Amino acid sequence: MRVLVIHGPNLNLLGERQPEIYGRQTLGEINDFITASAREMGVEVDCVQHNAEGPIIDAIHNARNVYDAIVINPGAYAHYSYAIADALASVPVPAIEVHLSNIAARETHRRTSVTAAACNGSISGFGPFSYVLAVRAALKTQGN
Repeated sequence: MRVLVIHGPNLNLLGERQPEIYGRQTLGEINDFITASAREMGVEVDCVQHNAEGPIIDAIHNARNVYDAIVINPGAYAHYSYAIADALASVPVPAIEVHLSNIAARETHRRTSVTAAACNGSISGFGPFSYVLAVRAALKTQGN
């Protein structure tokens, strides 16, 4: 099984950006954790990060016929990007939305995700382990 992990805007600053909310691990360390955990499950992952909406949409479109699932942390785009939601709904690839923090316990504007409705499910609030849970959920979408 192949999974594409898409990290959205500002996640390249993990480890230094609001560590009290997002933790002290860098994006590279989180990617290593995801990759190692996925390997233990027999899953191959590729991780990408984009700060702009267009490249995220391109990554989603390009995932069809290449990946068996998408794990996406759309960052702030989760709260208002109907374009990303439409892209997720447009490809026949199961998707799981991830957030490091518990968005339901954050500011009011962060409590709604328009992209989650285009995903098979969402996982938030478990820090980097949210991604591992999402990879495990992706396996379940394939019946494994």
